Amino acid sequence: MPEPTSRRLPIAVDAMGGDHAPDEVVAGAVSAVRDHGLSVVLVGTPNRIHPLLARHDATGEIPIVRSEEVLAMDEGALASLRRPRSSIAVACHLVRRGDAGAVVSAGSTGGVVATGRLRLRGLHGVLRPAIAVVLPTRPGRTVLLDAGANADAKPEMLVQFAHLGVAYAQAAFAVERPRVGLLTIGEEAVKGNKLVRRAHELLAAAPIDFTGNVEGDDVLSGKVDVIVTDGFTGNVVLKTIEGAVRYALAELRESIDESALARFGAALQRRRLRELYQRMDPETHGGAVLLGLNGTVVIAHGRSRAKGIASACLLAQALVDERILERITATPRAHHRLW
Repeated sequence: MPEPTSRRLPIAVDAMGGDHAPDEVVAGAVSAVRDHGLSVVLVGTPNRIHPLLARHDATGEIPIVRSEEVLAMDEGALASLRRPRSSIAVACHLVRRGDAGAVVSAGSTGGVVATGRLRLRGLHGVLRPAIAVVLPTRPGRTVLLDAGANADAKPEMLVQFAHLGVAYAQAAFAVERPRVGLLTIGEEAVKGNKLVRRAHELLAAAPIDFTGNVEGDDVLSGKVDVIVTDGFTGNVVLKTIEGAVRYALAELRESIDESALARFGAALQRRRLRELYQRMDPETHGGAVLLGLNGTVVIAHGRSRAKGIASACLLAQALVDERILERITATPRAHHRLW
């Protein structure tokens, strides 16, 4: 059972990471505390955070941990080595020493991944951490990983990603035995490049519910609970979906505004349209999760506003409450030959 709220470790929020930091990050942290009862600590530059907390009448309500440096959005993995006192590095350090339960950041994905690997280290036996994202499929949800942490992958890594995704689906969506699919260009086992064909062989022999290959047109079908791929392909898929969703929603809004009759019809379908928007809105899902480290790290979208930051904090707390790390570490112990 999840621990009582009063005993929870706080979520360490990188106040300086994101396109709209620190303003929207602080607003999201305040929402997480007031609207959802979470415990949060803001990591960043105090003289920039204090006025924002005062604006929300939250001075003294949320603790601040000082960081000396900021990892800019246009800085990648190497910057994590040059800025050991950045806000994301300090946030990771809080988790590592047991002062925080998880990290939330909307900063540079490359910087967050590199800093997480450096500060939190990978779980024993895990070759590389993977970024897991939740896709708005029906009737349930589908976890896609890797979504960008590893552009080049080995077949054995894809098997590990499958185990990470299974643990995530079990913890986040209470799916007892998640179905796993391998993303490639055809349903037949022989389809795909060398990486995919070898990964298919290993996944078929793994102690998971591997259903076989899935193609691009099945990514949003809900055919499986977990989709495994390399980080290059996964990131392209994710960005393509995001772009398509933005285009579709923009076209829908334009169509509704074209005539009074269309607006009347939209008013009758207001609830369904709101549900559709919420399913497609990335800020509703809280962001991606970096799995495979000695700590829980949630990467919010770089353009996240307050709602997205609050959702990311909720996701981080839910994963901590459901003991995602314990679920993951139990997998290599039970199936050590795969790690």
